[in-house]
Amino acid sequence: MKNVHYDSATDAVRRDICRRTFLARAGAGVGTLALASLANPGLLAAGDSRPAAAPAEAPWRGVVRPLHFAPRARRIIYLYMAGGPSHLETLDYKPKLAELHGQPMPESYTKGQPIAQLQGAKLTCFAPQHPFVRCGQSGQEISSIFPLLSTVADELCIVRSLHTEAINHDPAHTFMNTGTTISGRPSMGAWLTYGLGSDADDLPGFVVMTSLGKFGQAQPIAARMWHSGFLPSRFQGVEFRSKGDAVLYLGNPAGIDRARQADVVDAVQALNTDGNRVLDDPEIATRVSQYEMAFRMQASVPALLDVSDEPAHVMEMYGTQGADGSFGANCLLARRLAERGVRFIQLYHRDWDHHGSVKEHVKGTAAEVDRGAMALLRDLKQRGMLDETLVIWGGEFGRTPMAQGSGRDHHMQGFSMWLSGGGIRGGTSYGATDELGYKAVDNPVHVNDLHATILHLLGVDHTRLTYRFQGRDFRLTDVAGRVVREILA
Repeated sequence: MKNVHYDSATDAVRRDICRRTFLARAGAGVGTLALASLANPGLLAAGDSRPAAAPAEAPWRGVVRPLHFAPRARRIIYLYMAGGPSHLETLDYKPKLAELHGQPMPESYTKGQPIAQLQGAKLTCFAPQHPFVRCGQSGQEISSIFPLLSTVADELCIVRSLHTEAINHDPAHTFMNTGTTISGRPSMGAWLTYGLGSDADDLPGFVVMTSLGKFGQAQPIAARMWHSGFLPSRFQGVEFRSKGDAVLYLGNPAGIDRARQADVVDAVQALNTDGNRVLDDPEIATRVSQYEMAFRMQASVPALLDVSDEPAHVMEMYGTQGADGSFGANCLLARRLAERGVRFIQLYHRDWDHHGSVKEHVKGTAAEVDRGAMALLRDLKQRGMLDETLVIWGGEFGRTPMAQGSGRDHHMQGFSMWLSGGGIRGGTSYGATDELGYKAVDNPVHVNDLHATILHLLGVDHTRLTYRFQGRDFRLTDVAGRVVREILA
């Protein structure tokens, strides 16, 4: 800082505390330091009598005000099946592939095409390993490994023509979550909370939960999949755990009473507010707002996790007693988060990477998510929430029609997802892969198209939700994307 004269010790301290090093080390978002420094829930339940040293920042309500057009959905619950579910065993039945089982894969499909671990290997057709059944009044074709999900088939729109740009897990996760394979860009949930804000004042606008199965390879998931990238860090996702403490370090450190913690919180808030007057740095504003959010979470998170108010039939429907770390427990918490106004809820189930024993393992993994997904849709509909909640089910890519021993390799040229609620036309199928399930050929849907459609359902024109960074206007759909209007109600 040039040509600035500090004529007092106070000004010198102010200069030093505003240095980038201090700000970086202070932490951002609902981070460990913020949460560790706050009061315990029991004391909060009786109310907070301490005077605030710094005024609370108003809740973030988004930059898209007013919305570009009338929204169909208010929130999203994204059931993310990490590892790449095989569309050929779940949502896209191919009788021709069954006929060619054990025969060489026709070269006309694969010549010159990118293949992951099967590159250079003998390519053999591998039949669908489970029968499909027609479900509901709509006659949707769904694999027999989803006996419970099939009972809500008329609520589903199955898109069978997805394709992506990455053939390995990490870049494919990155692409599905951020719209690009370049690491470090904002995640979809971050874009949505930046653009739309949240209806929750005492919970984050973007919450992530994970569950781990036992039939596939445990799929690694990096926290950057829900990061804010170059957006202010207040928009990053906050990971909740459905087993044990939902958020780590939420209580007081041992030996620290409430009055002492209140002094620390007030002092830090005052320093941050003072620093922001000097620098007008969005990360300082983030820190101020997230200290306030963390303080409110001391009361809201225990109430969220206390499922004792849930009727017995609801618990039975989800197949959980709550807080057991299962996908079903996470689905129940997702509904409770949705009720409390959280904008974007993402549940990762990390058990869909089936390079071997696909017949047994895909059935086992499907059983881990079948009940929870069905229960979530039924529960939302019974509560009158499904019409305004967009539910998405799918992974980062599909699996090859060619055998990899007894399993299937990664595949990016054709795969399936389903969507429900929130402005989606239920009981329908859209798009198709070729007769062997190799490539999306009928109404292909690119990942950018999926993102554009999601934003449209929330009332946002995907070309107008932008953020200027390093001299360029960025957006979730980059320079592509079309709204798939055919699947809209």
